[in-house]
Amino acid sequence: MTSAGPQFVSSRDNPLLKDLRRLAQDSTAYRKQGRVWLEGDHLCRAALQRGLHPTHAVFQASYWDSAGHQWADAGGKAVAIEDGLFASISGLESPARMGFVLPLPAQPALQADAPSVVLDGLQDAGNVGTILRSAGAFGFGQVLAMKGTAALWSPKVLRAGMGAHFGLRLVEGLDPAALEKLKVPLLATSSHQGDYLHKAALPWPCAWVFGHEGQGVGAALAERAAHFVRIVQPGGEESLNVAAAAAICLHASAAGR
Repeated sequence: MTSAGPQFVSSRDNPLLKDLRRLAQDSTAYRKQGRVWLEGDHLCRAALQRGLHPTHAVFQASYWDSAGHQWADAGGKAVAIEDGLFASISGLESPARMGFVLPLPAQPALQADAPSVVLDGLQDAGNVGTILRSAGAFGFGQVLAMKGTAALWSPKVLRAGMGAHFGLRLVEGLDPAALEKLKVPLLATSSHQGDYLHKAALPWPCAWVFGHEGQGVGAALAERAAHFVRIVQPGGEESLNVAAAAAICLHASAAGR
């Protein structure tokens, strides 16, 4: 960070503050601004560990006074915002004390042979972020989000992902036809058809498809699926939360390699 010290912000009408509010509170503002907002020291440290550096490192003024020196090597321009104003940025019930603004990573091309997760219209940001964590943990390095899926770089998905974003190949806004480029078989989850997961011969590499929380995998991707798989539920529940189902399926693939 610059040796001149931070830029101090004490006005609600400061242009940077207005931009930060949009980034923090509008799930698709990152697409317009070409940058993303990471709130909290955990996400910020995860980005640094992956070699990413902010354009702006933003601090609650009192936190800067007590701990700003801990972030001296983060890079970017340091900004200290009056405590009450910093709280107005946050989308959290308990606002964090700092955040980073990162350039939005360029969207990569789809990698045809990569172990992948396909998100087909998932709406809940918490589910999407949790699935990204499972994808990273179990060796599925590419996540393909179909149109209608929650915005992958939105603040809520970033928080739920807990840093998984920075180790994944993320491609969003896809049409079903884009999946024709994949050279790995599609495996679709279902609550009523297909082999039971614990008995299925799972191909590797593959692409797991997880569908909308209520409607499941859509017809367009179901038609492309090479296999359907279901999870045995001896407790009798009608279905599992999609993020829980994804973790079970991705773990089964990783364990069977």
